Amino acid sequence: MSCILLCHFSLRGFNVGMDIHFLFIYNSVQLQKNNAFKVMKMRTRPWTMLLMMMAGWLNRHQQDVIEYLREENKILREKLGTKRIILNDNQRMRLARLGKRIGRKVLSEACSVFSPDTILMWHRKLIASKYDGSGNRKGGKKRITPELEDLIIMFARKNKTWGSRRIKGALKHLGFNICHTTIDKVLKRNGYNPSPDRDRKTLWAEFLRTHWESLAAIDFFTTEIYTWAGLTRYYVLVTIDYATRKVEVVGISHQPNGNWMKQMARNLTDPLSGFLRDKKYLIHDRDPLFTKEFRHILKDSGVKPIRTLPMAPHLNCMIERFVRSIKSECINRMLIFGERHLEYIVTEYMEHYNHERPHQGLDDEMIEPPPQGTGEIVCRERLGGLLKYYRRAA
Repeated sequence: MSCILLCHFSLRGFNVGMDIHFLFIYNSVQLQKNNAFKVMKMRTRPWTMLLMMMAGWLNRHQQDVIEYLREENKILREKLGTKRIILNDNQRMRLARLGKRIGRKVLSEACSVFSPDTILMWHRKLIASKYDGSGNRKGGKKRITPELEDLIIMFARKNKTWGSRRIKGALKHLGFNICHTTIDKVLKRNGYNPSPDRDRKTLWAEFLRTHWESLAAIDFFTTEIYTWAGLTRYYVLVTIDYATRKVEVVGISHQPNGNWMKQMARNLTDPLSGFLRDKKYLIHDRDPLFTKEFRHILKDSGVKPIRTLPMAPHLNCMIERFVRSIKSECINRMLIFGERHLEYIVTEYMEHYNHERPHQGLDDEMIEPPPQGTGEIVCRERLGGLLKYYRRAA
């Protein structure tokens, strides 16, 4: 005669209670001599009835406690409204441990504050943190210093044909031992191609710096002046030396033409007093006045004319900046009567520009400064005080 006690625990919603069911099987089995089975008999002992009564009372008590806790949780949730509940890591770990025991199905029915996916996600993170060995990892290759990275970028920016291996050689000469693959990564991270033929195209600014001493530029600017014929437009042709910033007025005319331009080309290339006698390149725009004959005279004198792109005044920026200066500082502030008056105004401004005006492109130095004394500060005025120059008297 044998008795097996099977206890079954079921979870309903958030009621983590216990419904204990007792099944009694196999009370007694007796085989008859004639191989016939007799009816199974079940006998109940007194202590089993007592256990069942206590289990029922405990179950009802736990149900009441859980119902109270659920209602309290519901009230607290109503008080919080839509405000998000922020938990720390310790609180998440506690909920994750309990939630894993209950299971997803029961969590979805009982949990009203946090979703089952959230609690199970915390559980997965809890397991991952248990086996996280990142704290025991050894440091990898030491990163290069920001100063060294800036030096690599400077080499790449100022030396367009240098690749990573060429930069490596330059750094080794300076006492930096670094692998060329590291230089490759630095260049790529900063938008540079580590290949030696990174930028075979010559930039306009790079071309200007390379040929600085042999460059000059030329351009027209116009102004309206009062004459006996009424308001007349005059053209002023000026040229500038890129290296020194010195500007010279080539000519003034109210109707320039091809013959006038050819004479201006001869004046510019005069071997004794021409402004372009030591220059190799002359930058100008695509104005039709810069005729084929004008360019031919320049070439015969050893000066190569360079035409800028259409509608690109920034490619002839220095002469354009001068035009802006003379107009804003002088011409646009005066009424000009006749060609001789225009010539006088332009001549006065040229003296001021070349000898008395500091230039930002020259670190606020003057092109050809006059002698400076050690006495008191005096002011020299031109054009009735429109242009002023301060210096120390002798």
